[in-house]
Amino acid sequence: MALHPVLEKVTNRIIQRSKPSRGAYLAHLEAARIKGGPQRGALACTNLAHGFAAFPANDKLVLKEVKKPSVAIVSAYNDMLSAHQPFERYPELIKQAVREVGAVAQYAGGTPAMCDGVTQGQPGMELSLFSRDAIAMSAAVALSHNMFDSAVYLGVCDKIVPGLLIGALHFGHLPAVFVPAGPMTTGLSNSEKAKIRQLYAQGKAGRAELLEGESKSYHGAGTCTFYGTANSNQMLMEVMGLHLPGAAFITPNTPLRDELTKAAAQRAAVITDQGNEYIPVGHVVDEKSIVNAIVALLATGGSTNHTLHLPAIAKAAGIVIDWNDFDELSKVVPLLCRIYPNGEADVNHFHAAGSTGFVIRELLDAGLLHDDVTTILGKGLRKHCAEPFLGEGDKGVVFKDSPVESGDENVLRKHGNPFSPDGGMVLVQGNLGRAVMKVSAVKPQHRTVEAPALVFNSQEDFMDAYKTGQLDRDFVAVLRFQGPRANGMPELHALTPALANLQDAGRKVALVTDGRMSGASGKVPAAIHVSPEILAGGPLGLVRDGDIIKVCAETGTLEALVDSAAWHARSMAHADMSVNHVGMGRELFSMFRNAVCEAEKGATTFPLPSPIATTVGLHDKDPVGNTVPGSDEDFSTKKEA
Repeated sequence: MALHPVLEKVTNRIIQRSKPSRGAYLAHLEAARIKGGPQRGALACTNLAHGFAAFPANDKLVLKEVKKPSVAIVSAYNDMLSAHQPFERYPELIKQAVREVGAVAQYAGGTPAMCDGVTQGQPGMELSLFSRDAIAMSAAVALSHNMFDSAVYLGVCDKIVPGLLIGALHFGHLPAVFVPAGPMTTGLSNSEKAKIRQLYAQGKAGRAELLEGESKSYHGAGTCTFYGTANSNQMLMEVMGLHLPGAAFITPNTPLRDELTKAAAQRAAVITDQGNEYIPVGHVVDEKSIVNAIVALLATGGSTNHTLHLPAIAKAAGIVIDWNDFDELSKVVPLLCRIYPNGEADVNHFHAAGSTGFVIRELLDAGLLHDDVTTILGKGLRKHCAEPFLGEGDKGVVFKDSPVESGDENVLRKHGNPFSPDGGMVLVQGNLGRAVMKVSAVKPQHRTVEAPALVFNSQEDFMDAYKTGQLDRDFVAVLRFQGPRANGMPELHALTPALANLQDAGRKVALVTDGRMSGASGKVPAAIHVSPEILAGGPLGLVRDGDIIKVCAETGTLEALVDSAAWHARSMAHADMSVNHVGMGRELFSMFRNAVCEAEKGATTFPLPSPIATTVGLHDKDPVGNTVPGSDEDFSTKKEA
C-alpha cells in the first residue's frame, strides 16, 4: 500500500528538521557501543567483581567469563500502584527465562512510580510530570554500571513508560524490550463511574456512595481500564515495536501473561550485539516510528498527555516534532476506536474486539503507518499484526494473525468505516498562544464556544465558585498559572464533572489552561497545554474577567476578542506561587521548574543531543555520498544484508 501523502510529507519534514540532532545522537550511540562483545568487557577486574559479588555461583561464572549477554531489569515496581503490583513476581521469571537461553539477568535498579489517581487534586500531583524526568534519570543510574548488553523495562502508567523510554534512549546502543503487566479485569462501567462523580459534584451523592463506586471501578491488580495515559502508553509501545505483539492488554497473573514475560526476556537476550540480530533501541525509535506513534495515538483517541510525552521521547532520540505534526496527521487519520472516555467500552472490551494488531494492520493497509521500521522482532511492523496464545501444554507463546473482522463494531472498526474521518486532536492558536484540543468525545455542537472569560488561578478557586452557584452561565474558564514553570503542570481532573454538569444544563462552557487534562479529558471543549505559559511570557496572563474568548476546534481558533491597542497596553498578571513550591517534596523539584522547556517541546528539562560533541554521524552521507557509519541508513543496510 502506497503511503498517504500527508504521512510522507510530515515524516520527511521531521527527518529534515532533525538531521543535526539525530546525527549527533547516532554518533553518541555508536561511540558507546562495544562491538561484538559484552559491555562489561570494558570494566576493570575490581569493577566486575563488585558487579557480581552477590550473584549465584552459576550466574557469577557466566558473568566472570565475559562471553555471554547480561540483561538489565529496570523496574518501576511498587505495590501501591495497582498496575505495577504484578511486577513483584517478574524479576525471578525473567532471570530464569534468560538462563534458559544461556544469558544472565540482573535487577539493575528501580525507578519511582507515582499514581496520578492517588495524587489527583492533591499537592503531590505537582510532582507528577517532573517524575518522568526523574524516572529517566533513575533508569540512567541503573544502567550506568555498564554491566549490561540489553535491558527489559517494567512499567505501565502515565509518566513512567515515557520516563523509562527516555532513559533507555540515552543508552540507545542497548536493545530495549518493554514488558507490561496488563489491565485489571472489568469492574463498574466507566459510564456509571462518571455518573456517580457528576452526582457527587452536584451534592446529590455522598462520599460513601462515591467511594463505593470508585472501589468497584478500581478493584484489583492491573491498569485502570479506561483509555487514559497508561493504556495509551501500552498502545504506543506496541506500535513502536517495543513490545511483543499483543502484549499490552493481557490481564495480570495469568499463564499467558507469565509466558509473554518470559518470551520478552528471552528476546532481550537474543538481540544483543553479541548475536546475529543486534537491535539497539536507538535505531528502533527513529523518525518513522515516532510518526507511527502519533498516528496510532490519533487513530485510537489516546491521551493528550502524549502531545507532551512524544516530543520529549523524540527529543531523547535526537528527533524534533511539534504540534503542527500532530494537527496535520489528525486531519487524515481516521478514528478507529471508541474506548472510554470516547465511548462506553473499556480496554478489555477493545482487546476482545481485535486489539492492537487489528489497529496496526488497518492503518498499514490504509497507508497510514510506516511498515519499513525496525522493531524488537526485526524489520517490518506488519509482524506485529498478531495476537498471542498459549503454546502446547500451556507453555510458551504462539502468535496468530489478528482477526480480519472486528468483534464489535461499536468499539473497533476498519479504516474504511471509521467512527470519524479524523483523529479528533486539534491545534488551536491565536493571540492566546498555541494549545491542544481533544475533540473525539466532544459533540460537534460543543466544539465552538464564544463567551466571556472567568479567570481563576487554581482548581480550588474554580470549584469554590461552582459550589456557591456563581457559574450558572455561559463562560470560558481561563485557568492560569498551571504550567510546568508555575506549579509543575498538574492534571485538572477535578474540573471535569463540574464543567460536564454545566454543559448538560445547557450552558456554553469551555476551558482554556496552561495545565493538563490528560487521557480522561472528555465531552467538554478544553484548550489545554497553552504554550508558552504565563511564566514564560505567555499571553494568557493578559486575559481579564469579561473578555470575550473564542475557542473553536473547527477553525483552530484560540482568541481573546479584545481591541488590539487595549490588549497590548495591559500588564502581565502575577500570582504568588510560593505555596505551590514547598511541602510534599515540591521544594526538591525547584530545579525542574527552573529548567523546564515549553509544553510543545515536551515540558522536559533535557536538551537535544548536541552536534557540537562529535562530527561523526552528523549527516546520512559524507561529502562524496557514502553512508556514514552508525547512521540509521547504515544500520538498516547491515540488517537487510
